[in-house]
Amino acid sequence: MLHLKDTVHLDVKHSTQRLSHLLPTMKLLTLSLLLCAVLSLASAHCFFMHVEPDATHCLDSADGSWHAVGSSWISNCMNCTCFSCCSTYSIPQIFPEDCESVFNTTACEYVVRRKDDSSVLCPVTAAVGK
Repeated sequence: MLHLKDTVHLDVKHSTQRLSHLLPTMKLLTLSLLLCAVLSLASAHCFFMHVEPDATHCLDSADGSWHAVGSSWISNCMNCTCFSCCSTYSIPQIFPEDCESVFNTTACEYVVRRKDDSSVLCPVTAAVGK
């Protein structure tokens, strides 16, 4: 004779078995959502480089200079270490339509100015990076 207690136990066991094959998918989905959340919080454009574990120096691929592991430098408007480089500037996203953004390579920054009068600066209400 099957009691109500046994039925509940069987239902829980059966439900757990049915869901167990979804566990890897659920873990991957959770990891993907976490990664998306972290990346959306990132404040700059970055790229990463591989450095051998026993390396004492690394090569800056932009200018060919060598740098000690643990040091930092600026190269092509990027803050760099041997492991990564990230942009030093923000990229304007929202500004008036009669304005344009122009990158100043000397100052490593975007300037938003009027299209018809480059001496007049424009307000920027949103930017990405830095």
